[in-house]
Amino acid sequence: MPHRLAAQERRRQAALLLALSVATVVSLAFSEYLTRTPLGVAAFWPANALLAAGLLTLTGSRGLSLSVVFVVFHLILCLLVGDTLLRALLYVAIDASEAVAIWAICQRLWRGAPRIRTLRSLILLPAVTTPVAAAASLLMAGILSLDGEPFVRGVTDWFLRSGLGLAVALPAALVLIDAEHRRTFQRDWRETLLLMFAVAAVTLLCAHPASGAPPFLIFPIALAAAYRLGARGAAMACVIVAVFTLPIAMSGASPRFNAILGPVAQARTIQVFIAVLFYTSLAAGLALAQQDRLKRLLLRRDLLTRAARSRALAATEAKTEFLATMSHEIRTPLNSVLGFAQLLATREDLPPEVRRQVNLIDSAGAALLTVVNDILDFSRVEAGLIELLPQPTSAANLLRDTVAIMAPEARAKGLSLELEIIDPVEALHDLDADRLRQVLINLLNNAVKFTDEGRIDARLIVEQGHLEDRLRFEIMDTGVGIELDKQALLFQRFSQADSSMSRLHGGAGLGLAICRALIDVMGGKIGVDSVPGRGSCFWIELSAPIAEEVELPERPKVSAPGAARVLIVDDHPINLEIGEALLTLVGCQVEVAENGKQAVEKAMMGHYDVILMDIHMPQMDGLQATRAIKALPGLRGKAPIIAMSADALPRQVERCYAAGMVDHIAKPIQREVLYAKVERWLNHRSGSEAH
Repeated sequence: MPHRLAAQERRRQAALLLALSVATVVSLAFSEYLTRTPLGVAAFWPANALLAAGLLTLTGSRGLSLSVVFVVFHLILCLLVGDTLLRALLYVAIDASEAVAIWAICQRLWRGAPRIRTLRSLILLPAVTTPVAAAASLLMAGILSLDGEPFVRGVTDWFLRSGLGLAVALPAALVLIDAEHRRTFQRDWRETLLLMFAVAAVTLLCAHPASGAPPFLIFPIALAAAYRLGARGAAMACVIVAVFTLPIAMSGASPRFNAILGPVAQARTIQVFIAVLFYTSLAAGLALAQQDRLKRLLLRRDLLTRAARSRALAATEAKTEFLATMSHEIRTPLNSVLGFAQLLATREDLPPEVRRQVNLIDSAGAALLTVVNDILDFSRVEAGLIELLPQPTSAANLLRDTVAIMAPEARAKGLSLELEIIDPVEALHDLDADRLRQVLINLLNNAVKFTDEGRIDARLIVEQGHLEDRLRFEIMDTGVGIELDKQALLFQRFSQADSSMSRLHGGAGLGLAICRALIDVMGGKIGVDSVPGRGSCFWIELSAPIAEEVELPERPKVSAPGAARVLIVDDHPINLEIGEALLTLVGCQVEVAENGKQAVEKAMMGHYDVILMDIHMPQMDGLQATRAIKALPGLRGKAPIIAMSADALPRQVERCYAAGMVDHIAKPIQREVLYAKVERWLNHRSGSEAH
């Protein structure tokens, strides 16, 4: 690959040397024979600009080769048009020095050839070449004045000759050489040829002595070339205009360029016309090229953004799949651990030491389940899947219920748990009770965990506002406290104030990070005030509007879950045994099926009040079985089907609901949750049948 690129560059440089050499020789002949004014000075001299462009773009000895071509042919043509040898040598020396000076200045300013890609660069280049042309003109006029020629006229003629050539031909040459301009406007060669033919035709029409067309008609067609072909089109159009107008006008055949005012006025008019046309067209071409580059840049950035988004979505998908797999693989064996621990705990014939060990197993399993749930909760928060469901809620009752839940754990450690409510409003507020309870339980659980002796206080302060009330929850403890420099770490994921505390009390360091994310979604604030050795105060501040109390219809009562016929569907015998044992304890009539196909067959033959359905099973999975049962006629197809699976991610739960399931119980099965869900749907069905 490097050798091939080097060979391509050598071929490009050779072609560029050939093109510049031919252009230099042609421009020398063109200027000497076709653009000389009656004063003996060419009106347009692009040869110096072509030599300077070659010195800036050619590598190796190719620049020297172009210089030799320039010197030899310049000297020959000067002699052919009648200049003396001394004058010819002077002209060659001054012109060559002018090109070398421009090369040296560009090397210093741009470290190479300037790139004419913006209006700023188009303005900067003449700012460099014009002083060089002025200096060369002063030098030439000074030398020629020694031979009796007027100094002022000499300065003016030579400056317009070289200055116009450098100001027009050098930018045009650099634009035509620049590969970026070729890539910017890629048109069909037929369109390019047609546009250049149109430029030539309009130019001839305007310059012909028999035509009445004014010269300004050249501007629209030159701008059209710039619009379609960019800066390269503008440069080529202006070269064509100069090639056609200069010989015709200098011959005196066309009255369109102030020929009636004399040869001097005619030469000045042509020079101004070409300069204005060139910079107008090239400026338009550069502006269009820059706009095209911006479009391509935006398109490229859009493609890169889409690619990055695709990679991010793929990474998120991979992370979700990983979490789903790990959650399922952890929950499945954990279901056996916690299930049998709960069953053992119900036996009355256990010795005290064995009961203590069973309770330790249950506590350790519950701690592991908390870590798994925290990771899943945090993944929901990161994915933006947390949606609030505000409803009329009593903040005071919510805190009372939360304290009641945590009271047994506090008493087990010998801690007093006190409650204080300061609520002059005593009204319901629009709150997501489940999410707020999750945060409060987490804070109270941490207070119990990190407090070995003393007390824990839970306080609610309600301050009435104009549109919304301000709710402040405070959980205060007499625990170890937290150093000031470590308090900022508390609400970051996977971090705790002290790694030794993590080792002592357990946890993944996600609980407070989840709390903060939930409170942020609620539009509130969460923080901590702590003094090491004296305890901590975790607080929550929320703004909530007052809600009107909604009376809910009374739910029909049933005696207990024991009155129900329940079908448990699972491919793991251990899970079937645990589920059957837990429901049998409360008097349920339980039947089991080992896969979805058996579940459908049993549902066709018998009537069940509730069906507990696993998801991943052989022969027919839980989703297919649910759809098949729901399609059964009569009451058999109306039995509520509850998912009982280790699939606990939101997307997996949504799939269960989409298949026709009415609820979800995440493994490992917790006895209270199982009983509550079964009772809920028994009551729901009883109420539906009553109506």
